[in-house]
Amino acid sequence: MNANPSRHHAAEWEEGAQLFDRTTRDLPPGRHQFHKERMMAQIHETRQAEHTGTGTQPAARATTRRLRLPRPAIVLPALAAAVAAAVVGVVSSGGGGGVRGGGVATGPALTTTVGAANAKGAPQLLDRIALTAAEVKQSAVKPGQYIYIESKMAESFVKTVNGKSSLASHELHTRQVWESPDGTEGWLIDPAVNDSPEGETLSLPDEQGNTPKAYLNAPSYDYLAKLTTDPDALLAKIYKETEGHGNSPDQEAFTTIGDLLGESYPPAELYAALFKAAAKIPGVVVVDDAVDAAGRHGVAVARLDENSGQREEWIFDKKTHVFLGERTVQVNGTSGEKGLIKPGTVVFTSAVMNRAVVDGIKQTPSQTG
Repeated sequence: MNANPSRHHAAEWEEGAQLFDRTTRDLPPGRHQFHKERMMAQIHETRQAEHTGTGTQPAARATTRRLRLPRPAIVLPALAAAVAAAVVGVVSSGGGGGVRGGGVATGPALTTTVGAANAKGAPQLLDRIALTAAEVKQSAVKPGQYIYIESKMAESFVKTVNGKSSLASHELHTRQVWESPDGTEGWLIDPAVNDSPEGETLSLPDEQGNTPKAYLNAPSYDYLAKLTTDPDALLAKIYKETEGHGNSPDQEAFTTIGDLLGESYPPAELYAALFKAAAKIPGVVVVDDAVDAAGRHGVAVARLDENSGQREEWIFDKKTHVFLGERTVQVNGTSGEKGLIKPGTVVFTSAVMNRAVVDGIKQTPSQTG
């Protein structure tokens, strides 16, 4: 994609990654890294289709990654602009068959009843959640071990076939991720992303020989372990490092914390500090009843993005206050191509089913010791 990638040194890779991150983070809130993978795959497919002269079937798929900096070849402003232009609604679709879902079936759009939000009680709820998080017994991840996270997820998107657009969804599927403490080794199994059911490596260096450093929006366990656990200092860092991203500073701070809840492994003290920091973000509310991707009902800490009309919800067990999952729901107005994403549409939903430390890649907790 880049005519001469060898000309770019490490600082330019980082600059390009941040540019790409800013572009993709202008999407509605939700699992931005997930959508980033899908967009990168489509750009690759579109270019392959152009080279082969076909408009419906790509010649190949891009290798896509989550919790990693974008592939170093994607660093130029022009390509970042192309990503933004390619996005329609939540996940863009081409003039032919749109984004492929790998082994995930496509069905009707996901919908839900929009729950009432209450501005009162959010700080108190987050304080109780923080206390629960601080009590979690969590040992440090040792070199040679891996963080294993298993989730269920699904998303709605606008697809276009033969010039006609409609709202659809990729059905609920399981995603498994393994990552070493330093973030340089890992494995991903996700039928919405992988070509093969065996999954693909996330190990670094990448295809260009670069080993990008972990940062706030693509953290490793070692990176998280070094972050401040003072809520005020932590929130200040989040605002500073996400400045200029997303639709507003407050929404981007909320989304950044939410991203860390789903597919990372924060040490207990940091985990508690994240919730205390979230309590200080203006506009945070409580939704008394929300449902995660596994169908589990809970109470949600949420925030409405006034620009998109979409509400990001972090869902917790009502009794234990354990984090269950998250979802993004269109609450006000419409979004997407031709306003196809209407109130009640579940843009993205996920549920964390297992989070543990294991002794090897592709090993599950049931196989450990």
